[in-house]
Amino acid sequence: MIEKVILVDQQDQPIGVEEKIRAHQLGLCHRAFSIFIFRKNHNQTELLLQKRQKDKYHCGGLWTNTCCGHPRPEENIIVAGSRRLKEEMGFNVDLNEVGAFHYVTKLDNGLIENEYDHVLVGDYSDQIIKSNEQEVEDFQWMDLDTLKNDLKAHPKKYTPWFEKALNKVSPFEKGGF
Repeated sequence: MIEKVILVDQQDQPIGVEEKIRAHQLGLCHRAFSIFIFRKNHNQTELLLQKRQKDKYHCGGLWTNTCCGHPRPEENIIVAGSRRLKEEMGFNVDLNEVGAFHYVTKLDNGLIENEYDHVLVGDYSDQIIKSNEQEVEDFQWMDLDTLKNDLKAHPKKYTPWFEKALNKVSPFEKGGF
C-alpha cells in the first residue's frame, strides 16, 4: 500500500495529497503528529521514549517521542494518532492535542522534513507495551529532568523535531496528568 500524506500550507490548511516518500524527497509541507505518552512514577513524570528502528526511511537509530506519524487523507488527527500508537507501540490511550508547530529540516539521507506537526499527549495506565520491531528498535521510560539534561548534552541522539515538540508539551506537563 502506498502511503499518502496531506499537503498543507504553513497555517495547516489542506492544499492537496502526495505520496509520503515523494513529499519528503521534494520537501513539500505536510501534516504530521508527534505523540507523548506520560506516566507518574514515584511523584516523577516520565515520558515513554522510542528509539526508531535503524532501517527506517529516515532518522533510524535515533531516540524520539513515543510515536510519530502522518494522518491519511480525510483522517482526523486524533484518530490517526490512535491508529499509529497501536501500530508502533501496541496499545491505545485517550489522546489530546496540546499544540502544533511548523519546522523544516534537511536530513542526512537527502530527504526533507517540512511538517506542520500536531503534538498529542496521553496518560499511560499500565497497558502492555508491545512495540512493532519493524518500527521500534527500543523504548524506555525517562523522567523529564533527566531527559532535558540528556537532550542538552547529547542532541544528536534525538530526532530533529523532538526538542521542538517537547517544548510544546512542557506547559502541559506542569498542569499534571
